[in-house]
Amino acid sequence: MCGIVGYNGNLDAKEILLKGLEKLEYRGYDSAGIAIQNEKGVTVFKEKGRIADLRNIVDKNIGGKIGIGHTRWATHGEPNRINAHPHQSASGRFTIVHNGVIENYHLLQREYLKDVPMKSDTDTEVIVQLVELFANEGLSTEEAFRKTLSLLHGSYAIALLDNKNNEVIYVAKNKSPLLVGIGKDFNVVASDAMAMLQLTNQFIELQDQEVVLVYKDKVEISKLDGSPVARQPYTVELDASDIEKGTYPHYMLKEMDEQPGVVRKIIQEYSNDAGELTIDEAILSAISESDRIYIIAAGTSYHAGLVGKQYFEKLAGIPVEVHIASEFGYNIPLLSEKPLFIFISQSGETADSRQVLVKVKELGYPALTITNVAGSTLSREADYTLLLYAGPEIAVASTKAYVAQLAVLAISAYVTGKRKGRKIDFDLKHELAIAANAIQTIVDSKEELHKISKEYLSHTRNAFFIGRTIDYYVSLEGALKLKEISYIQAEGFAGGELKHGTIALIEKGTPVFALVTQAPVALNIRGNVKEVVARGANACVISMEGLDEHDDRLVIPKVHPLLTPLVSVVPLQFISYYAALDRGCDVDKPRNLAKSVTVE
Repeated sequence: MCGIVGYNGNLDAKEILLKGLEKLEYRGYDSAGIAIQNEKGVTVFKEKGRIADLRNIVDKNIGGKIGIGHTRWATHGEPNRINAHPHQSASGRFTIVHNGVIENYHLLQREYLKDVPMKSDTDTEVIVQLVELFANEGLSTEEAFRKTLSLLHGSYAIALLDNKNNEVIYVAKNKSPLLVGIGKDFNVVASDAMAMLQLTNQFIELQDQEVVLVYKDKVEISKLDGSPVARQPYTVELDASDIEKGTYPHYMLKEMDEQPGVVRKIIQEYSNDAGELTIDEAILSAISESDRIYIIAAGTSYHAGLVGKQYFEKLAGIPVEVHIASEFGYNIPLLSEKPLFIFISQSGETADSRQVLVKVKELGYPALTITNVAGSTLSREADYTLLLYAGPEIAVASTKAYVAQLAVLAISAYVTGKRKGRKIDFDLKHELAIAANAIQTIVDSKEELHKISKEYLSHTRNAFFIGRTIDYYVSLEGALKLKEISYIQAEGFAGGELKHGTIALIEKGTPVFALVTQAPVALNIRGNVKEVVARGANACVISMEGLDEHDDRLVIPKVHPLLTPLVSVVPLQFISYYAALDRGCDVDKPRNLAKSVTVE
């Protein structure tokens, strides 16, 4: 959940680290800090809050050509300055930043550090104190570092400085993502390539239980046991301008506006020379040969998986189960004989999903990752990958990645169904193009969507979203968008479940957003709307052309019934955005959240 950076070169590290942390702030923003090393030693600056707060306390007169930095999403210890990274050992010799969770830190503290006073409540401080303990016993810094790593149970991406050696950053990785960037007369460390793209596009991807010594003119990679590793850098195909807001006030607004183009890009990427939709032959075979698909995901990706279940069952005729990653890993159900696991993750680094993937691989079952990030952990460790081609998504609340996930799932199911000889009476490529145009129509209706947001959400403390069949899954996503960025308590429900308890929560003025895009249940959901209105609800009906009635608040363009989620979710995204904006919330960085959930 946190983000780390490091720099070793010929330039002053301070501004490089701060700019790098600004690019990683989506990973956590409870606190931040940097450590600058020069011939006089290591100086630490850290502060509760955002990178902007950190900038205010950094002494511009202190410079150094080597340094590390950290932006934090709190897991151990409350968000404050004391618990902020970097942390230092008792004598101040060693300085560390860390992303991950050390599960056995209490045991290590009791066994090795009973006489060492701890300044913070974090698991990270235990690591740096252990390094100093072993160094004081006569081990070299590298040896002390390796011995400490061998004792750790859990996840970590670590960068360590030794104030007795200003030539090297000691780096290690296990489960948490970490890259080493290669430059001319400098090298860098980052949780995400975006942090250092302004310096280099050449990166080496670290694997679990690897240790790296990062000098300014070389990097030395080895396994935890000391055996050397040779690995060539790869080129990150990303322009630094892709991760800037440009003229937009928020990343979320920019990313919502990009959604029509994302769908068109996906159509292009998954079309062959004959203009037909296609996916990799090996992936197509793996899907076709499976007797059941298990979709593993979390949050927005889980909601996309629920829609994906409909695609695979209706188009490909394959039974599908959709599971929350954090639950599945510790409560695996009875599995079919030939399962295929599909992991959906925008970042490809979701820790809950990865622990399931590890177990799946141990069982010998095939795995496919659908992700926005090529070379991410889930992509690298799965057998197959389908990319989203959505471009960087910076805002914590996912928008374009969700739409991209739906498009890729639809294409995968459609192509599989065609391969299996199933009768499919529509041209998905054509229908996706229509959906892209429909999304553009909604994107161009911002003023009306802002009016709806004001009308229904200006003063409420809660809201409900209802739908039936596939609309229910979109209701879940709409509720998540609203609650995570505006802090309005919002829930999504299946319309037919209202009378089984939920309707007790309806009182005068309660906003209820109802989706009507599915003809077989259109009358049913309208009946549910009448039920809540009779109890005082302020109902906002969002319907599709052809199913609309005169008093519906918003009518979206007509698209194929299976593709309505790509379109119906978009007004809910904008309504949530404007609700948060009007309440003065930080749209891109909502409280207590982080973009990439890299701890379980």
